[in-house]
Amino acid sequence: MTALDAVSVFLPSRRVPIETLAAPLRLTEMQIRLFRRFHGLTEVRRAPDLPLPDLLRRAANGLTALRGAERRVRFVLYARAFPVVAPYPANPLHDVCRALGLGHALAFTLTQQSCAGALAAIDVAGKLLAAEPPGPDGDPLALVLTGEKAFTRDAQFIPETSVFSEGASACLVSAHGGRDRLLSYAYAQRGEFDVAGGASPARFQREYRPALAEVIDRALKDAETELADLRLVLPHNVNLLTWKRLGKLIGLPLDRVLLDNVTGTGHVFCADAFVNYRTARERDLLRPGDRYLVAAVGAGDGATFAAMVFEH
Repeated sequence: MTALDAVSVFLPSRRVPIETLAAPLRLTEMQIRLFRRFHGLTEVRRAPDLPLPDLLRRAANGLTALRGAERRVRFVLYARAFPVVAPYPANPLHDVCRALGLGHALAFTLTQQSCAGALAAIDVAGKLLAAEPPGPDGDPLALVLTGEKAFTRDAQFIPETSVFSEGASACLVSAHGGRDRLLSYAYAQRGEFDVAGGASPARFQREYRPALAEVIDRALKDAETELADLRLVLPHNVNLLTWKRLGKLIGLPLDRVLLDNVTGTGHVFCADAFVNYRTARERDLLRPGDRYLVAAVGAGDGATFAAMVFEH
């Protein structure tokens, strides 16, 4: 059964109040107030002098379980929100693999699901590992990386919705782990929400929460788990208002949604799930046998709504 063997997160220490983004992003005072007071977004993380490969490598270097197990890593999957993150012929993923001693692994990128891509990467990693035989060094592993730079205006904020932080995560996935086992994965890909293709942003906003509620319900049913049985929900850090309204819609108490990182970091692209997982572990919020749900939404060329149920 697909499992998360180890998780590491790197967030830059530099904190940037969202008010300082007004001029460079051409945001009005009203938009800034909306982000802070309505959506609960107060600051983001930035590392202007840290290139993308270094961002990813710092996350991976935090995986103590990777040291000495490099030969067991058969696959490296890089989940990212944007199809292009570096100019040709630069390849940050291969640079990181070489630096980590993983040049032997099959490395590739997953895109087209925007900020829901990390959940797809976990699913793909588990399926690939299930078909891999054990090696002389032990059962095979996959490394899932996330992390991006807020390098353009579009990569720094979503109008009226969220602001992005720079950061990265690294996750070791196994096919037979005994902890943080994946019980279910549900998703819905909605091409009709392609705003660039003429879709109505108002319709997307209107159907956003019902669509996310539907995949959460399917994930729970597939895991034979009730909403009340969940110890914790690890959200995507888009904003507080979305989760307050979703909680009302599905009957989810907000005290079971880990929302603290929304205020302090904002939306860290595909890394939100791992940022929140690390916080949950640091605060001892998960005990053996607890079930928890991870949810994410990616919007770009259409939209992807995704949810996973794990058992700690």
